[in-house]
Amino acid sequence: MDLAPNADDEEAGRRLFAHECRFVAAAAMPGTLPGEGVPEAAFAGRSNVGKSSLINALTGRHSLARTSNTPGRTRQINFFDLDGRLMLVDLPGYGYADAPKSAIRAWTDLVRRYLRHRAALRRVCLLIDSRHGIKPADRPLMALLDEAGVSYQLVLTKIDKLAAAERDRVLAAVAAEIAAHPAAFPELHLTSARDGSGIAALRAMLAGFALAEAARAH
Repeated sequence: MDLAPNADDEEAGRRLFAHECRFVAAAAMPGTLPGEGVPEAAFAGRSNVGKSSLINALTGRHSLARTSNTPGRTRQINFFDLDGRLMLVDLPGYGYADAPKSAIRAWTDLVRRYLRHRAALRRVCLLIDSRHGIKPADRPLMALLDEAGVSYQLVLTKIDKLAAAERDRVLAAVAAEIAAHPAAFPELHLTSARDGSGIAALRAMLAGFALAEAARAH
């Protein structure tokens, strides 16, 4: 279940995310993906799950990732460089989009190619709206990540909107389902972009990839 980071890990996360995070690339086709270098952490989830809001909360920026009331607004893979040590990757939302079916197929194929073949990808944060739990639209992506052996971790968003009893019920259901998925980490991250819950823990987890890369380099 959700685990709090130790003080050292939390401080490492705070220090990394205190640095500048800047938009560096937007890819709409496989040939436009930027070159690989630093470790990458990707954020995936249904449209309107709160993906952009969470990225903004992590980086302490109000408008780094564009938020919208229109589901399916993000139609490309957006790359954000964090201090030259970690790349945050915002994947298009799935499950709904006010766009032609041909366009939806194109960016769905792009995401699949990225997830299957990106060597720099260290972790996929799969965002789940805590009010609804895992939905049918989430399961194909979970199956793809399992099949491709891509490490992923469920991040429950909007946790501030749940009462304690409902939160415990949803957590139990989600934990039970992911136990059957070989590429999924059993620990859940509970977050709220609105009140900051769980942000420090998620920063600490993500900072671990930058620290591990730095250790290998030396």
